[in-house]
Amino acid sequence: MLEQILSMVFTTSFGYSIIRITSPILFAALAAVVAEKAGVTNIGLEGIMMISALFGVLFAYWTSYWWVGVIGAMVVGVILALIIGIFALKLKTDIILAGIAINLVGSGGTIFLLYLFTGLKGNTASLTTPSMLTPKLNIPILESIPVIGPIFSGHSILTYVAFLLVFLVWVLLYKTALGLQIRAVGENSHAADSVGVSVLKIQYIALGISGALSGLGGAYMSMYYSQSWNTGIVAGRGFIALAAQAMGQGEPLGSMFASLLFGFASALGNKMEGMQGFSSFLVAAVPYAVTIIGLVLYASTQVRRVKKSRFMEKGKKEAEKS
Repeated sequence: MLEQILSMVFTTSFGYSIIRITSPILFAALAAVVAEKAGVTNIGLEGIMMISALFGVLFAYWTSYWWVGVIGAMVVGVILALIIGIFALKLKTDIILAGIAINLVGSGGTIFLLYLFTGLKGNTASLTTPSMLTPKLNIPILESIPVIGPIFSGHSILTYVAFLLVFLVWVLLYKTALGLQIRAVGENSHAADSVGVSVLKIQYIALGISGALSGLGGAYMSMYYSQSWNTGIVAGRGFIALAAQAMGQGEPLGSMFASLLFGFASALGNKMEGMQGFSSFLVAAVPYAVTIIGLVLYASTQVRRVKKSRFMEKGKKEAEKS
């Protein structure tokens, strides 16, 4: 049994699957990073991805251009994130409740919207045409390299965008004036306000960026991964992305590695599904079990850090007294 799993894991097709599955989680994890840096937790990632995935397909179907669908999904994501911002920042609703509301709309309201716009129920498979799907990109030279080529070449354009955004989000947060303001607002909004930074404006901007990133994740799911929209398309990836952001210490690079871990777990679950001797219920639980284990490890690490910090502070105070 173990030999069978190892022989399956150490293949180029498995490596390709990890990259493919990681991409939508990474989009949403980066969205969570940006929002969290500004002190606004975007719990609505799941719903934003769900609704953006639907409108991405619809815009691509109406125009016959995949890139219009991607842009449309991003715009819808921004609008939904700003709606969360209006309720939380202007109307003073709890931002967690606002995010949950978006998630509920994503799970139930999308079925109504699909029927309203197309008359279809459940999925958009009958609408799908090749022009609606994001094209694959074969990278010259890289694709001809043994082992590495089959793993990293031939993915959707959005896959490469997801990993490029890890660097771009890091640059935004740590090398630009806007990023400095976002981090300042998240760390101490009162101090930021005292030096002339518009806290609400920065939080709206952060939520807008978060919405655009999660919109890309939704577009990826419907316009490449599933090649259509269906009611279970996101399947908890928005919540897994929140876990990836937490495990990644709220940093772009750390969130990428955490997303890859969840991508590995999901790819493993998918491969094990076709193997004899494994319960389908057990296989389906693999990604979520990894999420729970990862969060437990993260929480224990944080507890140790807090205890160490308190111990050092206590020692410092005792040294000052003596």
